Amino acid sequence: MTYTITPLPALSDNYIWLIASRGRAVCIDPGAAEPVLAYLQQHSLQLEHIWITHHHGDHTAGIAELAAAFPQCRVSGGSDIAAADDTVGEGSLIVWQGFTAEVWHTPGHTAGHLCYLFDKRRHVFTGDTLFSAGCGRVFPDSRPEWLYTSLTRLAALPDSTLLYPAHEYTAANLRFAEHIEPDNVDIRRATTTLTIPSLPVSLAHEKRVNPFLRSHLPAVQARAAELSGCPAGNAEAAFILLRELKNHF
Repeated sequence: MTYTITPLPALSDNYIWLIASRGRAVCIDPGAAEPVLAYLQQHSLQLEHIWITHHHGDHTAGIAELAAAFPQCRVSGGSDIAAADDTVGEGSLIVWQGFTAEVWHTPGHTAGHLCYLFDKRRHVFTGDTLFSAGCGRVFPDSRPEWLYTSLTRLAALPDSTLLYPAHEYTAANLRFAEHIEPDNVDIRRATTTLTIPSLPVSLAHEKRVNPFLRSHLPAVQARAAELSGCPAGNAEAAFILLRELKNHF
């Protein structure tokens, strides 16, 4: 049995990811219903599941309209998702079309953020936790050290893992990455060869270009300390400095 994974552009820079197999579909983080409904109609698909990574409106605003169009559709999300039919969290398993999605709690962008690891962790829907060449902003209900821990956990997956962030932020993130590592040839190459959509990306690629996955490197720690004027004596401290530098870049 095979499946396809398609990015549906929505709003100004969101992607709603849609998995399709045998006439059935799952969508992740529908910030708007229209792109999903149009794609489902065009490809004669029935929507069976909606998976939500976190509660922000640009990831949830399309739920009600989609659920009205497909009454049998199940919505999965954390305890902060009012529309969820199934409350999921760390260690939850969702079975669909013979495939399993594993749920990880990945706090940092928000306190309740979830990632969905699909088909033996081959495909990871990272929401706003991890972007290509970047990571999510830390909202007031969360903490940067939580985000560091969440990204460290994702970084321990196999290098072949494909990552599916919810935003097309790659170009802006690469500019910041080059600011942090101006001599990094992989960042320069990624910038000059960038195509849209830039996603998904492999974890191996991210380990070469994403400063937030490289804060363990002495050169990145030294650059974070230089630019911030604060000490960055370990990977977590450098990560927190990088996140604050990105906020003002």
